[in-house]
Amino acid sequence: MTAELHENRSSSGTDDGRRSVKKVLRTKAKGLPVLLRRRTATTAGAIALGLVALCFAWLADQGSRLFELMFERYPYLPVIVTPVGLAAIVALTLRFAPAARGSGIPQVIAGAVDPKRAVSARLISLDTALVKCAGTVAALLVGASVGREGPTVQVSAAIMAFAHRTLRIELSSAVVIAGGAAGVSAAFNTPLAGVAFAIEELAASYQQRLALLAMAAVMISGLVSLGLAGDYVYFGAIHQTMPMGHSLVISLMAGVLGGLCGGLFSLMVVGFGRSSWSLFVYLRSHPVWFAGGCGLVVALLGMATGGATWGAGYDWAKMLVESHAQPLWFGPAKFLATLVTMFSGTPGGIFAPSLATGAGVGNLLAVLFPSEPLGAVVILGMTGYFVGVVRAPLTAVLIIAEMTDSRAMILPLLATAIIADGVSAFICPERLYHCLSKTFALRPRRDEPREIGHAVVKV
Repeated sequence: MTAELHENRSSSGTDDGRRSVKKVLRTKAKGLPVLLRRRTATTAGAIALGLVALCFAWLADQGSRLFELMFERYPYLPVIVTPVGLAAIVALTLRFAPAARGSGIPQVIAGAVDPKRAVSARLISLDTALVKCAGTVAALLVGASVGREGPTVQVSAAIMAFAHRTLRIELSSAVVIAGGAAGVSAAFNTPLAGVAFAIEELAASYQQRLALLAMAAVMISGLVSLGLAGDYVYFGAIHQTMPMGHSLVISLMAGVLGGLCGGLFSLMVVGFGRSSWSLFVYLRSHPVWFAGGCGLVVALLGMATGGATWGAGYDWAKMLVESHAQPLWFGPAKFLATLVTMFSGTPGGIFAPSLATGAGVGNLLAVLFPSEPLGAVVILGMTGYFVGVVRAPLTAVLIIAEMTDSRAMILPLLATAIIADGVSAFICPERLYHCLSKTFALRPRRDEPREIGHAVVKV
């Protein structure tokens, strides 16, 4: 009884201490001019998320390397580790932070609609961000085909929201979106793509204030990244070009093939969540066991391909971009591994795996054009497939151009993106992230009109 009383007093004292610290910070912040507080919150949030993004990237890389070392020493262990690991990750995520499952970008899209309620619903809260980071690193540690870029967007939005709330600045959609944009910039070292992503994918409508806030956040987080990690090119620099006539033909084929494959990926993800087929309904109602089954498929795929489909796929994509030919099965195998991992509901993004799959699509396309530079054909395949999945053509072009330093290929990249976007829209009319955001859509208040017949995707 005494021990319990002491424990309760200690816990109460700790809680009171935290409340006192928050109260002091907010009281001091309230005395500052609003404009100064807003700029301070943006600057502090951008610096913090830049540092967190770098730490997150390092942890994710270490997780992938540890799994590779385990596979080298114990080649058959993934059959146990990956299924059990994914099942455990999904179970813990659903238990402690359901909003941390999946990519993270749909949560930011949903949260930007009503930021205040999004924080209380834990879509963009710090505790969800912590679970997101831990879950993604754990997923890479057991061989899942996930990336850290989508999760970085959600984590960055949560940090930016926290900075503004601490300094007593009213949360707005622009704040959430600017945080997410800075996350894209910090994850890929692509400032222009971060701004484009904010306007093209996260924002429901364009606002000048949004653009300025996003640019400020992207610039500050980018300076943090450059200062600590240096000026690096994510996939290595390529300066290969092709004759205009040849590049237009390849752009057409890359756009059609990438749009078809990327649209099919989106259609399968959306279809799985919406299907009323009894088997799919049963699988969705047993998420932990289903995640374990997905983990078994991912493990077997990785073992069959010598580890090519595990993790984000960065190394394989980089080798293709640098014109080192890889087996033709890499693209289809990575497609399947990423799709199954997505079905499992584990925390983790699809940006990097989609770029790796797109590199595999370019590798397949290069067979038809043996006389053309492999790296140039590969980045066209990356663009086509990536646009086919995320349906953000300008963002895709800027990301790939900045990641590969391939400014000479801008026109073919733009042509590929436009074609792929049209083809993908024909295959899957709904944009994947916006469709998935309905899963996290906040319920309307009693005084708000309710939408009837609105489809909700559960993945």
